[in-house]
Amino acid sequence: MDICEAQLLWSAPPGWFNTASYGLPPRPAWDALQSALADWRVGALSPDEWDSATGIARAGFARLIGVPEGDVAVGAQASQLIAPVATAVADGARVVLPEIEFTSNLFPWLVHSDRLKVVTVPTDRLVETVAAGCDVVAFSLVQSATGEVAGYQSVIAAAREVGAMVVVDASQACGWLPFDAALADVVVVSAYKWLMCPRGAAFAYLSPRVRDAIRPIAAGWFAGADTHSSYYGPSMRLADDARRFDVSPAWFSWIGAVPALGVVEQIGIAAIHDHNVALANRFLAGLDRPAGDSAIVTVDARDAAAGLAAAGIRMALRAGRLRAAFHVYNTDADVDRALDVLAG
Repeated sequence: MDICEAQLLWSAPPGWFNTASYGLPPRPAWDALQSALADWRVGALSPDEWDSATGIARAGFARLIGVPEGDVAVGAQASQLIAPVATAVADGARVVLPEIEFTSNLFPWLVHSDRLKVVTVPTDRLVETVAAGCDVVAFSLVQSATGEVAGYQSVIAAAREVGAMVVVDASQACGWLPFDAALADVVVVSAYKWLMCPRGAAFAYLSPRVRDAIRPIAAGWFAGADTHSSYYGPSMRLADDARRFDVSPAWFSWIGAVPALGVVEQIGIAAIHDHNVALANRFLAGLDRPAGDSAIVTVDARDAAAGLAAAGIRMALRAGRLRAAFHVYNTDADVDRALDVLAG
């Protein structure tokens, strides 16, 4: 499916440049969710059917990031998926993060600051700080506040030299930025942004090299080797792969996630990347700024927010700047309209 064909799957008015806050669902995802809601109202859908959607979404996500399905856990939020990882890190460990890191990948470490040494540094010093020695490096592949794309392979290379665990929040990257997830130890993704799933669907890649050292502290029936025989009784019978870190899924989120992920897979992340970055660079060129490598652009024009909103152009204010995020449903005409409003 090419970009022009894919854009027919959205019917929202033009001007949504806020995918970094939440993505707009393609029509198949919206329709599936409405159908499930209607069936819920009259008791016409089995919970087994809802649960099966979670497995289908897990497999689709695994294909998108190029890892085995058995290495993917499902949850609801990035911080919830990072929490057991942080809890498993040994007392006294040194954890390095960017100082502008989104708090879903910061607070899970800071709550252990009584026993872990948590160090935050400017993003341009991340590699050198890791290379100087640490036990864990945790960072966003793309920063929420600025759109800055991390030097992923450089950070990982530095971490491997000192034997550090690598934890990546790819919530602002997965869906538009191709990357090799298997290079990291842990990759978490909130799927309601660039993957355009309903909020309440999140994934974690947990590599076998670290998984056995992490305790599944939120384990329940859905983490069982066989979920239907895991409802009652004291004997532990958890899954032997990443599923033991699952939490019971919010059914409706996963009903909508399956077709949303399917659309991303049909278009292809490489094609989405090229489209998104081209739009971002068109926007930058219109502001007489050099081209970049991100689908997220920030502008020192917060006073223009009201005028943009009045024109139906939706951006976000983050860290004192306007943040524009360009995705598959945006067009050149959308960008030019936003530039006209900013110029006026």
